[in-house]
Amino acid sequence: MTISADHTAPDTTSTAPADNALTEAVKKFGITVEDYMLPARHQIQMVDPDGRLIPGGKQGTQPGHEYPVPGDKELLEAYERLVVGRRVNDQNSALVRQGRMAVYPSSHGQEACQVAAALCLSEGDWMFPTYRDAVAVMTRGVDPVQVMTIFRGDWHGGYDPLKYKVGIQCTPLTTQLLHAVGVAHAAKLRGEDTVVLAMCGDGATSEGDFHEALNFAAVFHLPVIFFVQNNKYAISVPLAHQSVAPSLAHKAVGYGMAGERVDGNDVVALLAVLDRAVALAREGSGPLLVEANTYRMQAHTNADDDTRYRENSEVAEWRAKDPVNRMRTYLTDRGLLDDDGEARIREHAEAVAAQLREGLSEDVPVDPQELFRHVFAEQTPQLKEQSAMLADELARDAASTSDSKEAGK
Repeated sequence: MTISADHTAPDTTSTAPADNALTEAVKKFGITVEDYMLPARHQIQMVDPDGRLIPGGKQGTQPGHEYPVPGDKELLEAYERLVVGRRVNDQNSALVRQGRMAVYPSSHGQEACQVAAALCLSEGDWMFPTYRDAVAVMTRGVDPVQVMTIFRGDWHGGYDPLKYKVGIQCTPLTTQLLHAVGVAHAAKLRGEDTVVLAMCGDGATSEGDFHEALNFAAVFHLPVIFFVQNNKYAISVPLAHQSVAPSLAHKAVGYGMAGERVDGNDVVALLAVLDRAVALAREGSGPLLVEANTYRMQAHTNADDDTRYRENSEVAEWRAKDPVNRMRTYLTDRGLLDDDGEARIREHAEAVAAQLREGLSEDVPVDPQELFRHVFAEQTPQLKEQSAMLADELARDAASTSDSKEAGK
């Protein structure tokens, strides 16, 4: 921008490219840009906790925020993934108690969010998960044992991110959102139709990286969906002590993007909202923020005592909203799921649990030189020196052990 001699900015009626794109995206809905960006007045819910389909007029929709019920095939697949995810969560919790995993942040109760996040994406899309999103990574197609490798305490993430288009599960809070935005920016520069889904929890919305990622995505009009699983606690800090916004989805309008909130225990509504969000992002409507209201039924990790910061009555209230039971009832009542189908799904879930037990019970060969091998593409002189010192020490230990055995003969 140039400033004229009288120190006033030149008159212009042009708008930023992102503004134009957002305005064009809204035209097809016949609503204002503000109504497009603001979430619907009520959260989107299609199936109630008792497994009954809610009448269309009471699903929380309004003009510009309407969602069709997903197809039966998609819903059946989602249910099978839900059952497998629940079994995996419970199996992993047992493996931690047995000492076969170092730690596991269970998503028991949040499986609907996990499954919908993975199923809404196409093969060429990317997903960036948090540490609690193992079920989502597994649903994306990654081998279950590879997914859990990181929780066994191994030195690597367990799988190839490029092969599966899934970032390594991120323990530092919110850093994965910046990675997601970077991938989306690169895809846009290349002219690809890639959509990126970035997952985070309610606690992540209090981090600076959250602001930076959303602002960058909005300014550059990137195809990113920020999927916030609001499970009501950032470890022990309740949401009320993190934000007093009407909802976390309302934060979207401050960045110039659309926001929506959905029942995070209703996989039907989740699939509908996320499928539409992916379609809008792919069409060029820009980034979107989706908040899923859910609940972490178990402790933050095995090192956490959740009874110190929440009441049993609160947990019981959310147990009645269980996503697996809700979906089973809905499908059964519609005649889409019978006893044989349920038995087949349970058998599949048990097979995955057995695969985890077997895979995580295997002894992993330890090579101490891996401490130095993958730090830099080319080892620094310091690393070479340290590696040589360790090799010498190991050789001397081996020789000493050998001499002791010879002497004992």
